[in-house]
Amino acid sequence: MMRLTTKQTTLLVLALLIAATPFFFPSAFYFRVGSLLFVNGVAVLGIVILTGFAGQISLGHAGFAGIGAYASALAPAHLGLHPAFAAVLGAVLSAMIAYVVGRPILRLKGYYLAVASLGFGILVSMVLSNEAWLTGGPDGVAVADLGLRQALKKVGLELSAPQFWYFFCGLCLLIGAWLALNLYDSPTGRALRALHGSEIAASTVGVDVPRLKLQAFVISAVYASASGSLLALQNKFITPDVAGYMHSIELVTMAVLGGAGSVLGAILGAGILTLLPQVLTVFAEYEQVMLGLVMMLVMIFLREGLLPSLLRQFTGRGA
Repeated sequence: MMRLTTKQTTLLVLALLIAATPFFFPSAFYFRVGSLLFVNGVAVLGIVILTGFAGQISLGHAGFAGIGAYASALAPAHLGLHPAFAAVLGAVLSAMIAYVVGRPILRLKGYYLAVASLGFGILVSMVLSNEAWLTGGPDGVAVADLGLRQALKKVGLELSAPQFWYFFCGLCLLIGAWLALNLYDSPTGRALRALHGSEIAASTVGVDVPRLKLQAFVISAVYASASGSLLALQNKFITPDVAGYMHSIELVTMAVLGGAGSVLGAILGAGILTLLPQVLTVFAEYEQVMLGLVMMLVMIFLREGLLPSLLRQFTGRGA
Protein backbone atom coordinates (compact mmCIF):
# COMPACT_ATOMS: atom_id res chain seq x y z
CA MET A 1 0.00 0.00 0.00
CA MET A 2 1.39 3.39 -1.03
CA ARG A 3 2.21 5.67 1.87
CA LEU A 4 1.15 9.31 1.56
CA THR A 5 3.81 12.00 1.88
CA THR A 6 3.45 14.84 4.39
CA LYS A 7 2.46 17.19 1.56
CA GLN A 8 -0.20 14.82 0.25
CA THR A 9 -1.55 14.20 3.75
CA THR A 10 -1.77 17.92 4.48
CA LEU A 11 -3.62 18.67 1.24
CA LEU A 12 -5.94 15.68 1.70
CA VAL A 13 -6.85 16.68 5.27
CA LEU A 14 -7.44 20.27 4.19
CA ALA A 15 -9.59 19.26 1.20
CA LEU A 16 -11.68 16.88 3.32
CA LEU A 17 -12.27 19.54 5.97
CA ILE A 18 -13.35 22.09 3.36
CA ALA A 19 -15.69 19.62 1.65
CA ALA A 20 -17.18 17.93 4.72
CA THR A 21 -17.63 20.79 7.20
CA PRO A 22 -20.66 22.38 5.43
CA PHE A 23 -22.72 19.26 6.21
CA PHE A 24 -22.65 20.36 9.87
CA PHE A 25 -23.56 24.02 9.29
CA PRO A 26 -26.91 24.88 10.90
CA SER A 27 -27.31 28.09 8.88
CA ALA A 28 -25.83 30.14 6.02
CA PHE A 29 -24.03 32.34 8.56
CA TYR A 30 -21.43 29.62 9.07
CA PHE A 31 -20.59 29.65 5.36
CA ARG A 32 -19.69 33.30 5.84
CA VAL A 33 -17.50 32.52 8.86
CA GLY A 34 -15.84 29.67 6.96
CA SER A 35 -15.03 31.85 3.97
CA LEU A 36 -13.54 34.49 6.28
CA LEU A 37 -11.42 31.76 7.87
CA PHE A 38 -10.12 30.76 4.42
CA VAL A 39 -9.34 34.38 3.50
CA ASN A 40 -7.30 34.75 6.69
CA GLY A 41 -5.69 31.40 5.95
CA VAL A 42 -4.43 32.62 2.57
CA ALA A 43 -2.77 35.64 4.19
CA VAL A 44 -1.29 33.49 6.97
CA LEU A 45 0.32 31.17 4.41
CA GLY A 46 2.40 34.16 3.34
CA ILE A 47 3.50 34.65 6.94
CA VAL A 48 4.47 30.96 7.06
CA ILE A 49 6.78 31.45 4.07
CA LEU A 50 8.31 34.65 5.42
CA THR A 51 8.52 33.82 9.14
CA GLY A 52 8.21 30.04 9.37
CA PHE A 53 10.50 29.23 6.44
CA ALA A 54 12.84 32.24 6.17
CA GLY A 55 12.79 33.44 9.79
CA GLN A 56 11.94 37.07 8.95
CA ILE A 57 9.33 39.08 10.86
CA SER A 58 6.88 41.51 9.25
CA LEU A 59 4.29 43.55 11.13
CA GLY A 60 3.08 45.37 8.03
CA HIS A 61 1.61 42.67 5.81
CA ALA A 62 -1.89 44.07 6.17
CA GLY A 63 -0.59 46.89 3.97
CA PHE A 64 -0.28 44.43 1.07
CA ALA A 65 -3.76 43.10 1.84
CA GLY A 66 -4.98 46.68 1.54
CA ILE A 67 -3.23 47.11 -1.81
CA GLY A 68 -4.88 43.97 -3.16
CA ALA A 69 -8.29 44.92 -1.78
CA TYR A 70 -8.27 48.46 -3.19
CA ALA A 71 -6.87 47.29 -6.53
CA SER A 72 -9.91 45.00 -6.80
CA ALA A 73 -12.15 47.95 -5.98
CA LEU A 74 -10.57 50.79 -7.96
CA ALA A 75 -9.26 49.10 -11.12
CA PRO A 76 -12.75 48.05 -12.36
CA ALA A 77 -14.17 51.50 -11.56
CA HIS A 78 -11.37 53.60 -13.09
CA LEU A 79 -9.66 51.32 -15.60
CA GLY A 80 -12.59 49.18 -16.70
CA LEU A 81 -10.84 45.92 -15.74
CA HIS A 82 -12.72 42.79 -14.81
CA PRO A 83 -12.51 42.25 -11.01
CA ALA A 84 -10.50 39.04 -11.51
CA PHE A 85 -7.88 40.88 -13.57
CA ALA A 86 -7.95 43.69 -11.02
CA ALA A 87 -7.04 41.16 -8.31
CA VAL A 88 -4.14 39.94 -10.45
CA LEU A 89 -3.07 43.56 -10.96
CA GLY A 90 -3.15 44.04 -7.18
CA ALA A 91 -0.92 40.99 -6.69
CA VAL A 92 1.57 42.24 -9.30
CA LEU A 93 1.56 45.72 -7.77
CA SER A 94 2.10 44.24 -4.29
CA ALA A 95 5.01 42.16 -5.56
CA MET A 96 6.63 45.21 -7.16
CA ILE A 97 6.20 47.33 -4.03
CA ALA A 98 7.48 44.48 -1.85
CA TYR A 99 10.56 44.22 -4.07
CA VAL A 100 11.28 47.95 -3.82
CA VAL A 101 10.51 48.23 -0.10
CA GLY A 102 12.10 44.91 0.79
CA ARG A 103 15.55 45.67 -0.58
CA PRO A 104 16.39 48.25 2.12
CA ILE A 105 14.33 47.01 5.07
CA LEU A 106 15.45 43.38 4.79
CA ARG A 107 18.98 44.55 5.54
CA LEU A 108 17.65 45.07 9.07
CA LYS A 109 17.24 42.28 11.62
CA GLY A 110 15.07 41.46 14.61
CA TYR A 111 13.12 44.32 16.14
CA TYR A 112 14.41 46.82 13.58
CA LEU A 113 12.95 44.80 10.71
CA ALA A 114 9.63 44.45 12.55
CA VAL A 115 9.42 48.20 13.19
CA ALA A 116 10.37 49.07 9.60
CA SER A 117 7.71 46.73 8.18
CA LEU A 118 5.22 48.14 10.67
CA GLY A 119 5.96 51.63 9.36
CA PHE A 120 5.20 50.50 5.82
CA GLY A 121 1.84 49.05 6.88
CA ILE A 122 0.90 52.22 8.75
CA LEU A 123 1.88 54.32 5.71
CA VAL A 124 -0.41 52.31 3.41
CA SER A 125 -3.26 52.56 5.91
CA MET A 126 -2.80 56.35 6.15
CA VAL A 127 -2.82 56.76 2.38
CA LEU A 128 -6.00 54.71 2.04
CA SER A 129 -7.68 56.74 4.81
CA ASN A 130 -6.58 60.21 3.73
CA GLU A 131 -6.84 60.08 -0.07
CA ALA A 132 -10.63 60.17 0.01
CA TRP A 133 -10.89 61.49 -3.57
CA LEU A 134 -9.68 58.09 -4.77
CA THR A 135 -10.28 55.56 -1.99
CA GLY A 136 -13.41 56.95 -0.36
CA GLY A 137 -11.47 57.60 2.83
CA PRO A 138 -12.58 56.03 6.11
CA ASP A 139 -16.05 55.44 4.65
CA GLY A 140 -14.64 52.92 2.19
CA VAL A 141 -15.56 52.14 -1.39
CA ALA A 142 -17.84 49.68 -3.20
CA VAL A 143 -16.38 46.71 -5.07
CA ALA A 144 -17.72 45.32 -8.35
CA ASP A 145 -19.21 41.83 -8.41
CA LEU A 146 -16.89 39.06 -9.57
CA GLY A 147 -19.61 37.57 -11.78
CA LEU A 148 -18.44 33.97 -11.41
CA ARG A 149 -21.49 32.84 -9.44
CA GLN A 150 -23.78 33.99 -12.25
CA ALA A 151 -21.60 32.15 -14.77
CA LEU A 152 -21.90 28.95 -12.74
CA LYS A 153 -25.65 29.42 -12.53
CA LYS A 154 -25.86 29.44 -16.34
CA VAL A 155 -24.26 26.00 -16.50
CA GLY A 156 -26.65 24.58 -13.91
CA LEU A 157 -24.63 24.99 -10.70
CA GLU A 158 -26.69 27.27 -8.49
CA LEU A 159 -25.15 28.35 -5.19
CA SER A 160 -26.13 31.02 -2.72
CA ALA A 161 -23.64 33.83 -2.21
CA PRO A 162 -22.35 32.45 1.15
CA GLN A 163 -21.99 28.96 -0.33
CA PHE A 164 -20.16 30.23 -3.41
CA TRP A 165 -17.66 32.28 -1.44
CA TYR A 166 -17.08 29.44 1.01
CA PHE A 167 -16.07 27.01 -1.71
CA PHE A 168 -14.27 29.60 -3.85
CA CYS A 169 -12.16 30.85 -0.94
CA GLY A 170 -11.60 27.25 0.16
CA LEU A 171 -10.29 26.41 -3.31
CA CYS A 172 -7.98 29.44 -3.20
CA LEU A 173 -6.69 28.32 0.21
CA LEU A 174 -6.08 24.81 -1.11
CA ILE A 175 -4.12 26.17 -4.10
CA GLY A 176 -2.13 28.47 -1.81
CA ALA A 177 -1.30 25.60 0.53
CA TRP A 178 -0.21 23.43 -2.41
CA LEU A 179 2.13 26.16 -3.65
CA ALA A 180 3.57 26.72 -0.16
CA LEU A 181 4.17 23.00 0.34
CA ASN A 182 5.83 22.73 -3.06
CA LEU A 183 8.10 25.62 -2.09
CA TYR A 184 8.93 23.89 1.21
CA ASP A 185 10.12 20.75 -0.61
CA SER A 186 12.06 22.65 -3.30
CA PRO A 187 15.77 23.60 -3.22
CA THR A 188 14.67 27.18 -2.56
CA GLY A 189 12.61 26.02 0.41
CA ARG A 190 15.54 24.12 1.85
CA ALA A 191 17.73 27.18 1.43
CA LEU A 192 15.09 29.31 3.19
CA ARG A 193 15.02 26.90 6.13
CA ALA A 194 18.81 27.02 6.28
CA LEU A 195 18.53 30.79 6.35
CA HIS A 196 16.07 30.51 9.23
CA GLY A 197 18.52 28.43 11.22
CA SER A 198 21.48 30.77 10.74
CA GLU A 199 22.12 33.43 8.10
CA ILE A 200 25.86 33.18 8.64
CA ALA A 201 25.93 29.39 8.31
CA ALA A 202 23.69 29.57 5.23
CA SER A 203 25.93 32.13 3.54
CA THR A 204 29.05 30.02 4.17
CA VAL A 205 27.56 27.14 2.15
CA GLY A 206 26.73 29.36 -0.81
CA VAL A 207 23.19 30.55 -0.05
CA ASP A 208 22.47 34.02 -1.45
CA VAL A 209 20.94 35.37 1.76
CA PRO A 210 19.74 38.84 0.57
CA ARG A 211 18.14 37.39 -2.58
CA LEU A 212 16.30 34.63 -0.71
CA LYS A 213 15.03 37.00 1.98
CA LEU A 214 13.71 39.29 -0.72
CA GLN A 215 12.06 36.38 -2.56
CA ALA A 216 10.28 35.25 0.60
CA PHE A 217 9.11 38.81 1.27
CA VAL A 218 7.73 39.23 -2.26
CA ILE A 219 5.96 35.85 -2.23
CA SER A 220 4.38 36.56 1.15
CA ALA A 221 3.21 39.96 -0.11
CA VAL A 222 1.42 38.27 -3.03
CA TYR A 223 -0.38 35.95 -0.61
CA ALA A 224 -1.46 38.94 1.51
CA SER A 225 -2.64 40.81 -1.60
CA ALA A 226 -4.68 37.79 -2.72
CA SER A 227 -6.37 37.60 0.68
CA GLY A 228 -7.24 41.30 0.53
CA SER A 229 -8.73 40.88 -2.95
CA LEU A 230 -10.80 37.90 -1.81
CA LEU A 231 -12.12 39.86 1.16
CA ALA A 232 -13.03 42.86 -0.99
CA LEU A 233 -14.74 40.80 -3.68
CA GLN A 234 -16.66 38.78 -1.13
CA ASN A 235 -17.90 41.79 0.86
CA LYS A 236 -18.41 43.97 -2.25
CA PHE A 237 -17.16 46.79 -0.04
CA ILE A 238 -13.84 47.63 1.56
CA THR A 239 -12.51 50.13 4.11
CA PRO A 240 -8.96 51.09 5.18
CA ASP A 241 -9.32 48.76 8.19
CA VAL A 242 -8.10 45.92 5.98
CA ALA A 243 -4.66 47.57 5.98
CA GLY A 244 -4.73 48.49 9.67
CA TYR A 245 -2.04 47.76 12.22
CA MET A 246 -4.27 45.37 14.18
CA HIS A 247 -4.88 43.24 11.09
CA SER A 248 -1.12 42.79 10.68
CA ILE A 249 -0.82 41.74 14.32
CA GLU A 250 -3.72 39.30 13.89
CA LEU A 251 -2.04 37.64 10.90
CA VAL A 252 1.26 37.13 12.72
CA THR A 253 -0.58 35.90 15.82
CA MET A 254 -2.56 33.37 13.76
CA ALA A 255 0.63 31.94 12.28
CA VAL A 256 2.51 31.79 15.59
CA LEU A 257 -0.48 30.37 17.47
CA GLY A 258 -0.96 27.41 15.15
CA GLY A 259 2.72 26.95 14.29
CA ALA A 260 4.51 29.34 11.94
CA GLY A 261 6.67 26.58 10.48
CA SER A 262 3.70 24.37 9.60
CA VAL A 263 1.27 25.06 6.73
CA LEU A 264 -1.56 23.13 8.35
CA GLY A 265 -0.70 24.51 11.78
CA ALA A 266 -0.85 28.12 10.61
CA ILE A 267 -4.23 27.47 8.96
CA LEU A 268 -5.37 25.97 12.27
CA GLY A 269 -4.23 29.17 13.99
CA ALA A 270 -6.21 31.23 11.49
CA GLY A 271 -9.23 29.06 12.21
CA ILE A 272 -8.92 29.46 15.97
CA LEU A 273 -8.58 33.24 15.91
CA THR A 274 -11.40 33.53 13.38
CA LEU A 275 -13.79 31.25 15.26
CA LEU A 276 -12.85 32.01 18.86
CA PRO A 277 -14.41 35.51 18.93
CA GLN A 278 -17.68 33.91 17.75
CA VAL A 279 -17.54 31.38 20.60
CA LEU A 280 -16.49 33.90 23.25
CA THR A 281 -19.41 36.25 22.61
CA VAL A 282 -21.12 34.54 25.56
CA PHE A 283 -18.60 36.30 27.81
CA ALA A 284 -19.76 39.71 26.51
CA GLU A 285 -17.38 42.41 27.77
CA TYR A 286 -14.80 39.79 28.87
CA GLU A 287 -14.40 38.44 25.33
CA GLN A 288 -11.05 40.13 24.67
CA VAL A 289 -9.71 39.08 28.08
CA MET A 290 -10.62 35.44 27.44
CA LEU A 291 -9.12 35.57 23.95
CA GLY A 292 -5.86 36.98 25.32
CA LEU A 293 -5.78 34.37 28.10
CA VAL A 294 -6.15 31.50 25.63
CA MET A 295 -3.32 32.91 23.50
CA MET A 296 -1.04 33.37 26.51
CA LEU A 297 -1.58 29.79 27.67
CA VAL A 298 -0.78 28.41 24.22
CA MET A 299 2.38 30.50 23.95
CA ILE A 300 3.57 29.47 27.44
CA PHE A 301 2.90 25.74 27.20
CA LEU A 302 3.02 25.12 23.43
CA ARG A 303 5.88 27.30 22.26
CA GLU A 304 6.28 25.74 18.82
CA GLY A 305 2.64 26.48 18.07
CA LEU A 306 -0.46 24.44 18.70
CA LEU A 307 -0.24 21.78 15.97
CA PRO A 308 3.54 21.07 16.01
CA SER A 309 3.53 20.85 19.81
CA LEU A 310 0.59 18.45 19.91
CA LEU A 311 2.06 16.28 17.16
CA ARG A 312 5.39 16.15 18.93
CA GLN A 313 3.68 15.15 22.16
CA PHE A 314 1.57 12.37 20.64
CA THR A 315 3.81 11.08 17.83
CA GLY A 316 7.29 12.15 18.89
CA ARG A 317 7.83 14.43 15.86
CA GLY A 318 6.71 17.90 14.71
CA ALA A 319 4.35 18.87 11.91
